[in-house]
Amino acid sequence: MNIRFTSSLTPEDENLIAPGVLRALASILDLLPIAYLIRIDTSDSQVYQQSGRNGQDLPADDLIRAKSPSVASFES
Repeated sequence: MNIRFTSSLTPEDENLIAPGVLRALASILDLLPIAYLIRIDTSDSQVYQQSGRNGQDLPADDLIRAKSPSVASFES
């Protein structure tokens, strides 16, 4: 699943709010029995990222999934 949000915040405000958004999403996902990777790219190219499975960090390789040819892409 790939979810994208577009913000009207200033770059400075995005960098202030991104860590809190990351922590909030991670705390919700930690309650689920899934592996996840959350990545926030701000408009000034700062990257905030966290991965986990029930609160434990995972290497990025554990999260790589092959794309199924039967799945439609909505990316433009």
